Amino acid sequence: MAGLFSSATLEQIRAASDIVDVIGSYLPLKRAGANFVALCPFHKEKTPSFNVNSHRQIFHCFGCHKGGDVFTFVQEYENITFPEAVRRLAERAHLPLEFEKDPGQQKSRFLKETLSRATI
Repeated sequence: MAGLFSSATLEQIRAASDIVDVIGSYLPLKRAGANFVALCPFHKEKTPSFNVNSHRQIFHCFGCHKGGDVFTFVQEYENITFPEAVRRLAERAHLPLEFEKDPGQQKSRFLKETLSRATI
């Protein structure tokens, strides 16, 4: 890998990857008011507790408490790393990947992302 993804690239990919469309390509979603629901892919259940909020672009399961954004869903569902999830979503949206060049900025960004993922 040449470096970490630039913030602008991540925001472009996030904006181009509507969470309802992405999750809907993996699971059958049903509209429930302003949200969408489905059976959670992360645990066994009989009634839907997996919710997708299109306005906030997040998902949350009230059964197993998994949640996050479009990157987190692809990462968890496909059991892949964050960079692999970014690459898949970029390919899906037909966007080029841009990397940060400054090593100091890369290390700082890596530490911030690691800490934010550890607290989720």
